[in-house]
Amino acid sequence: MDTPDPRKREVALLFPRLNDSEFDVRSDATDEYNCIAWAAGVNNDWLDPTLGCSWPDSLPRNYVTKTFLMLYQKLGYVLCEDGRLEKGYEKVALYERNGLCKHAARQLPNGLWTSKLGKLFDIEHQRLDGLIGKDYGVIVHFLKRPRAK
Repeated sequence: MDTPDPRKREVALLFPRLNDSEFDVRSDATDEYNCIAWAAGVNNDWLDPTLGCSWPDSLPRNYVTKTFLMLYQKLGYVLCEDGRLEKGYEKVALYERNGLCKHAARQLPNGLWTSKLGKLFDIEHQRLDGLIGKDYGVIVHFLKRPRAK
C-alpha cells in the first residue's frame, strides 16, 4: 500500500478546494523562484516588486494586478479570453484578491496547469478553481504567448 505523500496533505490543507486526485506535487519546497517567475517558465529567479527582488526597472514596485499584466506583456504575453488549451500557445492565469495580484499559474502542453505555491512546492493541477480562496482570491485574467519550440 502506498504511503500518502505528506506534501500532498499539506497542499490539500492549504487549498481545500483541490481534490486529492486532481493534483500532484512535482517538486520539493524551494525559495529559488516564485509563482510569478514559474508561470513565465523561469525556475531560477524570484520575480517580485519588493526591493531586493528581481523586477523590471520600468515597472512600478507594487502588487496591483495591472502591474503584473504589464510584467507579463513585457515577457511576450497578450490578454486572451480564457484558459482553454490553444495549440501553439502557453497560457497564464492571474489570481487577484482585493485588487492585488496574489498568484499566477501556467498551462502545460497537455492542458493541465502548474503552480508554484509560495516557497513550497510546484504542483500540477487539473482545475484552476482549486486554488481560488482566501489566499489567492479569484482568477481575473488569462494571457497567452507562443509556446517555445
